Amino acid sequence: MLDRAAYYATKLAAETDASDAYAAQRRGESIVIVDVRSDEAWAQGRVAGAVHMHYSEIAARAPREIGKDATVVVYCWSPGCNAGAKGALEFASLGYDVKEMIGGFEYWVREGYPVEDADGIHRRPVDPLTGIARIRIHS
Repeated sequence: MLDRAAYYATKLAAETDASDAYAAQRRGESIVIVDVRSDEAWAQGRVAGAVHMHYSEIAARAPREIGKDATVVVYCWSPGCNAGAKGALEFASLGYDVKEMIGGFEYWVREGYPVEDADGIHRRPVDPLTGIARIRIHS
């Protein structure tokens, strides 16, 4: 019989979501949010404060650029994209404490968290299907 408690504990150890990642970021926890998408996707917009490292570059760049003491949170476009899983595998293979942000950039944006692009940092309106409109707190 499947040990459901162990299954969900393992799942939560390997995943996070936009809400929990943002809360950890706001609390000043030692997390590094890594965008593993293409250069073109990065230029369109990204999680404010994220590091850009395409999943194919992680093995070469991560040991030089990201300390092993941080929890790494990787993301790609959306639930329909597996680049986050590819990036998480690369970080895990190097011995990092890594989590994949389920929902990816799509849900970060839809929940109204800070987004960065060439014009600076801003927020888009909260999508009522994915998030709860909240009182604006300065980012």
